[in-house]
Amino acid sequence: MTTAGLNLIQQALSIYDQDLRLVQANRQFQAMFNLPPELVRSGARFEDTIRHLCVTGEYGPIDDIEDAIERRVETARAFQPHYMERTRANGRIVSVEGAPLPQGGWVTVYTDITATKQQEALLRARSEELSDELLTRAEELAATNRQLTSANTRLEEARRSLAEMEARIRLTTEMLPAHIAHVSPQHIYTYSNRRLSRILPGRPSHIVGLHIADVLGPQVHQAVRPYIDAALEGRAGVVEFTDEASSRRIRTALTPNGPDGVYIMSMDVTEETQTRAALTQTRRRELAAQVTSGMAHDFSNLLTIIMGLQSQLSRLALPEAAQTLVTATQGAAKRGGDLLNRIADMTGGREHSPGATDWSAFMRDFETLARSALPEAVSLRIDNSAQAERLWLDTGMLQDSLLNLVLNARDAIGEGPGEIAITSSNVQGTWLQIRVSDSGPGFSTTALEKATYPFFTTKGNEGSGLGLSMVYDMTQRAGGRMRIANHAVGAEVTLSLPWREAPQLSAAGGLALLVEDSPDLRHSIRQMLVETGYSVIEAPTAGEAIEIIQNLDSLTLILSDLSLEGSATGIDLFDKLPEGAPPFLMMTSLRPDHPLHRAARVRGPVLQKPFDANQLRIFLRQGARAV
Repeated sequence: MTTAGLNLIQQALSIYDQDLRLVQANRQFQAMFNLPPELVRSGARFEDTIRHLCVTGEYGPIDDIEDAIERRVETARAFQPHYMERTRANGRIVSVEGAPLPQGGWVTVYTDITATKQQEALLRARSEELSDELLTRAEELAATNRQLTSANTRLEEARRSLAEMEARIRLTTEMLPAHIAHVSPQHIYTYSNRRLSRILPGRPSHIVGLHIADVLGPQVHQAVRPYIDAALEGRAGVVEFTDEASSRRIRTALTPNGPDGVYIMSMDVTEETQTRAALTQTRRRELAAQVTSGMAHDFSNLLTIIMGLQSQLSRLALPEAAQTLVTATQGAAKRGGDLLNRIADMTGGREHSPGATDWSAFMRDFETLARSALPEAVSLRIDNSAQAERLWLDTGMLQDSLLNLVLNARDAIGEGPGEIAITSSNVQGTWLQIRVSDSGPGFSTTALEKATYPFFTTKGNEGSGLGLSMVYDMTQRAGGRMRIANHAVGAEVTLSLPWREAPQLSAAGGLALLVEDSPDLRHSIRQMLVETGYSVIEAPTAGEAIEIIQNLDSLTLILSDLSLEGSATGIDLFDKLPEGAPPFLMMTSLRPDHPLHRAARVRGPVLQKPFDANQLRIFLRQGARAV
């Protein structure tokens, strides 16, 4: 509608933004100056239009075209109001009136005043002889001026409406948690909502006029270019890729825009990908548990029978050769039992249970544990560069994983001498990256391909083939990823876990809300909280707790049981907390595999009953997710 309205104006009109790129032009602008189609499309450069006019002789003979272009561009950048009259090379006379826009750029109106100038000349030459004609021309000029005033009024209204529309559209797009852009067929950005630097850190925010390869970099551009080419051919598409510079996972949707280019929308889906990976691994484990649980039960019974029979045989007076076979059979049966236990660890009910972890303390404790398992000739070097205080991690799983990697490295080095290095770092606030490297012979080609396969081992009868599989499984359950490779002097395993900082609980003390339906338990836990330094107010139901929270601004802690009086649970209370509520901690006597207990752990740490005052004090000090 705006374009149609502007085309009804008899004057030529153009609007350029603060970067000297065309925003809008009407049909008369193209017709008056005989401009090619590419110079009247949105995003066309002012400099290119001036160059075309200079080359085609619009300004008459010019000795130095580049100097003339530069002077006109510099004048345009000043954004000063101006009015001028100019005789064109074809003899026509135009008036040029320009006015700057509040958000940068300017609007210019071009009016052909040849007839008006001719009238003025005629009036000056024949004023005495043509008094009647002068009157007529004066009346025509007055009518023309009235039309011009009306057109200018409409133009000003259109400019104001256009500015308001643009401001609303830009505000809306800049509020979206995504980068929205338009790319021309030449892969040049013609529009951006200036959110690219938030989606892909390190990229510029102002990218209009730049080539997409220069903005995104070689790795990302190579990933999206085939989809851009397909969209230019009319095929919409969606692509996901990992930005190596920031380690973020990005999803990009591309929508064709006919001959004018492609619309592109990019979103950061890192956390979604991490969660999806964790859920996928959980489903795989559940399926494996269903398949193997019955078989493992029967196999365990068979091993028990075999070991019992071999024990009876060992007590008989058998020849030495037979006794050796009995002993070997017993050893094989015991090894089968150990193997069943390892399979149970992989497919059993162990859940990923993250909690607030003092990272430096965790690394110090692990160093003590790992050094005790190494021979004297094998040194352990730990470089803790993560710069983290408290991270949200399952310390049990992570400790098992790292210890497994250290023991594998020890076995690869042998008696030494050699070195095992553990390095931790923060990758763009997205991943906690832990590298375990050794000075051993490195992975073989086959091991690089199959190291994470269950039961694959290079240790012969000494290995179960489940070590790296368990590390991979535990990393996946945390929403992370694992990579194995060889470096200059040995093997290297890299674990990347989601970087999630655990907020600090406010200092002990203040007013705590205790939500517990059992009067006896309320009394006992109240005393524990008082010993810890809190004043306590109590509620037996979620409904009463919500009323207290809404009417008390001085609460510093909420401690709630999962099972409460009435139909609402502690989880329901958590989900109904108002904005700005204090930290919320949960406790329960339900089993860890109970659905309610599992659902609670998704929201934060859960204290298992029964507990004493010291355990409660430690739990409170660890903190919880703030609401």
